[in-house]
Amino acid sequence: MTTDPVTTDPVALAAAAGPLRRRVSVRGLVQGVGFRPFVHALATELGLSGHVTNTGDGVIAEVEGPPEALDRFCERLAADAPPLARVGSVAHEPVGATGEAGFTIVPSRPGAAAGRARIPPDIATCEDCLTELADPADRRYRHPFITCTNCGPRFTIVTDLPYDRAHTTMARFPFCPDCAREYADPADRRFHAQPVSCHACGPRLTLVVPGSDPLGGEAALAGARALLAAGGIVAVKGIGGYHLVCDALDPEAVALLRRRKNRGDKPFALMARDPADIEPYVLLDAAERKLLTGPVRPIVLLRRRPPLPEAPVPEGALDAVAPNAPDLGVMLPYTPLHRLLFGLPGDPPGPALLVMTSGNLSGEPIVTGDTEALDRLAPLVDAWLMHDRPIHVPCDDSVLRVVDGEPVPLRRSRGLVPLAVDLPAAVPPVLAAGGDLKNVFALAEGTSGWLSGHIGDMDDLATLTAFDRAVTQLGAITGVVPEVFAADLHPGYRSARRVAALAAGRPVTRVQHHHAHLASALAEHGHDGSRPVIGVAFDGTGYGDDGAVWGGEVLIGDYAGYERFARLAYVPLPGGDAAVARPYRMALSHLRAAGIGWSPELACVAACPPNELRVLEPQLAAGLGTVPTSSMGRLFDAVSSLAGICHRAGYEAQAAVELEAAARAHGPSGDGYRFAVHEPGRGPLVADPGPVLAAVVADLTAGAGAGPVAARFHDAVAALVRRLCAAARDRHGLGEVALTGGVFANAVLLSACARGLAADGFTVLRHRLVPPNDGGLALGQLVVAAAAAAREETAPCAWRCPAG
Repeated sequence: MTTDPVTTDPVALAAAAGPLRRRVSVRGLVQGVGFRPFVHALATELGLSGHVTNTGDGVIAEVEGPPEALDRFCERLAADAPPLARVGSVAHEPVGATGEAGFTIVPSRPGAAAGRARIPPDIATCEDCLTELADPADRRYRHPFITCTNCGPRFTIVTDLPYDRAHTTMARFPFCPDCAREYADPADRRFHAQPVSCHACGPRLTLVVPGSDPLGGEAALAGARALLAAGGIVAVKGIGGYHLVCDALDPEAVALLRRRKNRGDKPFALMARDPADIEPYVLLDAAERKLLTGPVRPIVLLRRRPPLPEAPVPEGALDAVAPNAPDLGVMLPYTPLHRLLFGLPGDPPGPALLVMTSGNLSGEPIVTGDTEALDRLAPLVDAWLMHDRPIHVPCDDSVLRVVDGEPVPLRRSRGLVPLAVDLPAAVPPVLAAGGDLKNVFALAEGTSGWLSGHIGDMDDLATLTAFDRAVTQLGAITGVVPEVFAADLHPGYRSARRVAALAAGRPVTRVQHHHAHLASALAEHGHDGSRPVIGVAFDGTGYGDDGAVWGGEVLIGDYAGYERFARLAYVPLPGGDAAVARPYRMALSHLRAAGIGWSPELACVAACPPNELRVLEPQLAAGLGTVPTSSMGRLFDAVSSLAGICHRAGYEAQAAVELEAAARAHGPSGDGYRFAVHEPGRGPLVADPGPVLAAVVADLTAGAGAGPVAARFHDAVAALVRRLCAAARDRHGLGEVALTGGVFANAVLLSACARGLAADGFTVLRHRLVPPNDGGLALGQLVVAAAAAAREETAPCAWRCPAG
């Protein structure tokens, strides 16, 4: 008699015993990106039965079948995920087999930790939808809200979790039979696409023109296009708020919008139908083209094309859009409505370029509600192109530029929010207030940090109210209930007071402004904080430990603390904000500090009204109404005015932007000026700009133009950065440098510093995920506050620099 050998292979034993079943949990950006349809297709392909659902935690699937197929299913969940998905983790556990037949998508259910799912940002209309939009044979031909699993609104329409149609502002639009069939068909591109709609089931357009009956549908669209072609200004409702729109090539329309909005000389953003329409006006490299045409569709700052005799467009054609600006902020259409505004084949010709600027009164948040738009935008526009899909979350356009082939975010909002920033270490639930300018706050827990969209400057009630709403909304979708609170050190910041109120008596960690900038750069690079780095933090304004206005700082630090290794020499800031708005004041202050007389031939002296000049002289001498500042941003302002470039700033950083433009047009000087560096007996090294200013005055007196002066100044600042970082390395043995702060939005300076430091053997950390300006401040605040909280849980300690 013979017996069969006994197998001990677990897979063979499992197969002999029948199918197995696993519960698979997927976390990350897996809702609103076609992940459940993908899971359905994958399970069907592998012959597995079971079901998949959304929860507040992410996506949960139960799959049943042979063990080999289950293994392949779990492996491919991350490897083959949809292009918009970001799988954070895949976990699975065995459960009892049920014999369930087929694979289904079941209704969503709340998770054990509701709010842990990640909601995707709004995504530009995909090519498949654009093809259908322009196809007369397609049932969605010319549908202004065409979308599918791969594109369309997400973040701005979510009202709750899990992410299902019932938890979006599309809940008010019941499916028509055709849309319901597509939504339920696993083979369809719109399978479980929550914003899906068509002409039959809405949403719908309305054009409101004062004194006329409202128009709907195609008539609304045609009326808006005709108004724009005739020089009108139209408020157009988008994904995250209203835009103010006019023909960018009609200087009278642009000038009218500028007057109505009290815009000063601040540039407007442009929208072009496609890159070919903007290429006559700008230089566009491969990296910029990729950014411009990608799924985010941000505003991209593009260099103006130098005028040529044979150019196809007249010189100065867009000067009304961006007076004296070196760049044009350009974006491409990211909604089907934008495409229709430009027109499809067969439509009457309309504007080739549109001004597309935020729909708000100057200094206020973007308008999102229809009633609010009819009221608050009435002084600005001639008509409103509206629709009946509510905007739940305001979201301005993101702004980026490309430096050395890498993107630098200047405003992180639509298309990027609420993507999480991975943190280098787990943190407790934290709320960080950000700053008062370009406010962006942040929530974090575990290894994820969520930055809000752009809130704005915290100087009016509307912005403060928008801040409160955004904190509530972001908290709802992330599930973060803050236990740790952080804010800027400045005693007068409204953002800090707001967070203190939310803390309800719990302590608020106050983080020095430039320490937060440094920590922000470290966090986005995944720095573990185990070693300090050199941080070059250059900006306009930051409250210092000594009560002065800092802004030209070289720090040695990590998340736990910092040492001020070097700074720009203090000069008086005369009149606070008045000096920011009038760069000639900073020029006069710097000249006086350098011992250089106020010659009437100097442009900054001539720009100052005589009565003001007479007041400034004794004010600076006595230090009345002044505060000392080490701000690099204010030094840029001073040199801009000295060179005769900008004496009055109509928008933030105008003087520095125009100085950068002059430097870029001239090119590298090869013979930059040189700062003096003093080493006092105690305290940080002091970089004295006096020799630079003396050289600037000498050049100007000798007849040098603004271009050479601007170029030499930029070279001098880059050389100073290299010199101070070399000194820090010599003293502390450090080889990493973080470049941070709003001054490093300057492409000429950032590129020169990064190249020079790399040539000196440093590892350079520069911003690519969050802005170098105050829009990235909250990320630094939260990691500093988390580090402080961790120290309190162990043993208190005083941070010491490597030198002791």
